[in-house]
Amino acid sequence: MALDLLVSVLAAAAWAGAGAAAAARRPRTAAALMAGAMVASLARAGSVLALAGAGWWFVQEKVTVALPLLLTASVVAAVTAGPRLLAASRATSAAGRDAVGSPAVVVPLLGAGYAAAAGPVQTFLLGYPAEPGSALILLAVVAGAVLVTWRAMAPRVPLLRAATAATVAAALAGGVLTFLPATTAGATTPGAALGAATPEAATAGAATPEAATAGAATPGGGVLGDGAPAAAAPAADAPAEGGHDMPGHAASAQTSAQMSAPGRPVTDFRGPSEPAPGGTVRRFTLTARTATVTLSSGRKVAAWTFDGQVPGPPITATQGDLVEVRLRNADITEGVTLHWHGYDVPSGEDGVPGLTQEAVRPGGEFVYRFLAAQTGTYWYHTHEVSDIGVRMGLYGMFVVAPRGSATTGVDLTLPVHTFAGTTVAGDHDQPILQGVAPGTPVRLRLVDTDNTPHRFTLAGTVYRLVAVDGTDLSGPGPLSRAGLRLPAGGRYDLAFTMPSGPVVLRADDRTEVVRLTATANGTGHVSGTDAPGPQHTDRSDQSGNATDVTDAGDAAAAAGWPELDLTRYGTPAPTPYTSRSRFDRRFTLVLDRGLALGDGLPIYAHTINGRAYPHVPTQVVREGDLVRLTVVNRGRDTHPWHLHGHRVLVLARDGRAPTGSPLWLDTFDVRPGEVWEVAFRAGNPGLWMNHCHNLSHADLGMMLHLAYEGVTTPFHGGHGG
Repeated sequence: MALDLLVSVLAAAAWAGAGAAAAARRPRTAAALMAGAMVASLARAGSVLALAGAGWWFVQEKVTVALPLLLTASVVAAVTAGPRLLAASRATSAAGRDAVGSPAVVVPLLGAGYAAAAGPVQTFLLGYPAEPGSALILLAVVAGAVLVTWRAMAPRVPLLRAATAATVAAALAGGVLTFLPATTAGATTPGAALGAATPEAATAGAATPEAATAGAATPGGGVLGDGAPAAAAPAADAPAEGGHDMPGHAASAQTSAQMSAPGRPVTDFRGPSEPAPGGTVRRFTLTARTATVTLSSGRKVAAWTFDGQVPGPPITATQGDLVEVRLRNADITEGVTLHWHGYDVPSGEDGVPGLTQEAVRPGGEFVYRFLAAQTGTYWYHTHEVSDIGVRMGLYGMFVVAPRGSATTGVDLTLPVHTFAGTTVAGDHDQPILQGVAPGTPVRLRLVDTDNTPHRFTLAGTVYRLVAVDGTDLSGPGPLSRAGLRLPAGGRYDLAFTMPSGPVVLRADDRTEVVRLTATANGTGHVSGTDAPGPQHTDRSDQSGNATDVTDAGDAAAAAGWPELDLTRYGTPAPTPYTSRSRFDRRFTLVLDRGLALGDGLPIYAHTINGRAYPHVPTQVVREGDLVRLTVVNRGRDTHPWHLHGHRVLVLARDGRAPTGSPLWLDTFDVRPGEVWEVAFRAGNPGLWMNHCHNLSHADLGMMLHLAYEGVTTPFHGGHGG
């Protein structure tokens, strides 16, 4: 993608330079630049061809609009201006050389420059997909620039009024088509229930990913991917609606009607009232309030908190327990909820305001209740205005231990967050210091609560990455001198036996998070069942030598350690489905940036298939469906993708299947140019968010809904902030 951008810019610059040199009556310079421009234009065709190997998603607008426009303008410039430039270059008289400055030479050269520049403009401003509306806008802009240039150079332009009228009409038509709300294109009848589509319709024409994207790219079409046309499954292509964590997103009338149609309300999907046999009831109360929090250095920061602390109180349970959490709001005017990140709670407990509940306003409360069925490391956070709320501190840790597991060793939960540019672990903006007896089992639970990934390194010991996103890996091998990239919202569990020397955990190759020092008696242990966050960890130097970490390496050395490829780590194990399974539903999400309709106005959005929330069509499934999801990143930003209520199994990244342990994830980083293919079983009925967990991206439109057929919501649209 970078090479394609480079040759696009070079072509535009060369054509514009040729036009400027011709206008300055420098024919030889203009001829040389035109030759370079033609080479760059042909190189652009080659770069597009090479990029097409990564998938149609990456070249669709280039092949259908930008490249034909560039090549056509280049041919016109070469045919009309080329002979005159060559003649002027050989001319011996001043009059002969001056002829090169005529509009017949300059305008075609500059026109080719405008056409070349239109390619990057289309990619970065209009984005994916190239629809008729955006194509008309682009053509109108290029034509308008040519007309203005021609009129500036010539006292009289033939058919100027007609050409101007046609250009304006094309621009207006393009604007209407581009920003036409999804609710007016391919709309279903307002009384239709969500998900009237059949599995057969959902997979119709699913021969290639290219077909899937082409189907989703049509105006009014949706993300019912892999070739399913909008007409084949109108209800599944209905636009998303309801609330989320971001302020000001009004629901569309169409999907409001659909989600309010007769069916089973999402409020019916709540947790049980009793624990599993052998379990107990774990009750917690969290009160959201503003507070001033003191970090370990003594620095004070204004925060939004649960119970006056950041992170909030740890919630711990044992598998089979019933978790009951009463959320109260003291003074967060924007409202709060609790979302259990990565945990497959019933839909009514998921904490999405405007979709599964109303936000809890000051003075209000809401009780969450669910069975602790999954073991591992998770976290909770607000989902109302969450881009602000999570950044300000409305999050905490949630750890579930296996029933009957031993609680020996040191178990540290380390939520890494950024406050005003400072990386903190828990409430520590200085390294956490702890003495540990050699031979002691140690488990470090790393949690990224930021919007962006963190890179972790562990120096001074050999260790294993034993769990990702709460799920144990198969056959995790020993690691050392490796960089661990943790996506926003993701979790890694590291395990090792304390050596006789110091162990240092760093974030982003520069920030020391934890220093463990070998001591004769250690500091005891922090158990997995009642593990407090690091804010409760003893930071004292019990060994008297905590600053001597030479055996653990230094930051400069760790910065050069190669990044671990999770798809190659561990050993294979059986999975309930593979890439060769028969899928009932296939969806393709193409992530990009571009102008899109937000809340009634065009915004420069983070888009999904060319649309921004709330105009991204809802994904509709039936309970029991096996669903294949392809996520394509055409943009320049990394997008940590997070589906609520379901774990996904990684099938492939960039066309390569994992060769190590099966990867069951709830958040996965889709980097620029990457294509991820994942699958999940639709076994948790309800209404769910499916969004980028860089919450600022979600705020700018990168989110949609996953809905089970027949599930409705009484909550509509408006959400605070």
